[in-house]
Amino acid sequence: MNFLRSKLPDTSTSIFTRMSQLAAEHKAINLSQGFPDFDCSPKLISLVERAMRSGQNQYAPMAGVMALREQISAKVEATIGVAYHPETEITITAGATQALFTAMAAVIHPGDEVILFEPAYDAYAPSVRVFGGIPRPVALLAPDFAIDWKAVGELMTPRTRLIIINSPNNPTARVLTGADFEQLSRIVQNRHCFVLSDEVYEHIVYDGITHRSVMHDAELRKRAFIVASFGKLYHSTGWKVGYCIAPETLTREFRKVHQFNVFSVNTPVQHALAGFLHLKDEYLGLGAFFQQKRDLMLDALQATRFGVLPCQGTYFLLADYSSISDLPEHVFCQELTKQYQVATIPVSSFYSQETNQRLVRICFAKQSETMAQAADRLARVSQL
Repeated sequence: MNFLRSKLPDTSTSIFTRMSQLAAEHKAINLSQGFPDFDCSPKLISLVERAMRSGQNQYAPMAGVMALREQISAKVEATIGVAYHPETEITITAGATQALFTAMAAVIHPGDEVILFEPAYDAYAPSVRVFGGIPRPVALLAPDFAIDWKAVGELMTPRTRLIIINSPNNPTARVLTGADFEQLSRIVQNRHCFVLSDEVYEHIVYDGITHRSVMHDAELRKRAFIVASFGKLYHSTGWKVGYCIAPETLTREFRKVHQFNVFSVNTPVQHALAGFLHLKDEYLGLGAFFQQKRDLMLDALQATRFGVLPCQGTYFLLADYSSISDLPEHVFCQELTKQYQVATIPVSSFYSQETNQRLVRICFAKQSETMAQAADRLARVSQL
């Protein structure tokens, strides 16, 4: 097949798949891939069963079940104070990654430039390339991963078509501030540039920090796709249901792609989520729920030689192993998995250029017993 021209010649199997496979091979505790090891609410499962038994098993409308879109609209208006019309501005997707992919497909043309901030979710840059776009990464570094907005402004050109942001951020666990959004709004003003805002961890913030959305800024709101995830919201990552919110003009272009990409999403699960969204405490209490887990992991890591960076949001934290080893991050994670049976993710995997800050990402969306067992093993790591 020497006539096959790969659209992603430099892309291989994701680090998440590789580390999970290595964890299974060595019977390691998997703190690498970002999924909970506990189940979702029994109430939600009952609602799915009820929807299935009541015959809600055929194609859903292309844009999503209206009852769910209405509940999302009500939720956004209650929590953010902004109104999006459920008919024309909200689309249900097969997970957040599909929503991100579809939004990029809607606006990126060959040769367009896309600014993204690294360390970045590994789906961003390959998706940009699939549509002929050119990723323009801005490297952020530990310990604060602060954005130099002056440098971002200098990177803007007439070909800049999209800026991708992610807050709360995976993997840095940093939350963008009001000042960050003011700078972003200033940069895009009077430019033909869109914003793609990945907000899947919107309710997972800690220590009294408030999540800010692009929806809070009128300039950003009119040019932004906002992506969210029920998998992150309700501990149900395997169901792959998310949504995209955008102004009507952008939604119209989004749905042109969506209808030929996925068309519609799991019908009974949509009906169940519509019912479950009435229970506001289930998502409003998410920050407190995961802060307990974060604090448990932080306390447990005190008995190890790992240093921990500040964690403002998401269910990940970054650990510094510089007092343990000089190994590159990829090698360190492999050896940690093989020798101590704990799987983590090298933060260098989230950069396009070789970067070694001796950092690993740890997922703490786990049961207390899982975290305690992992911490016991990590406490035995003195040198690698």
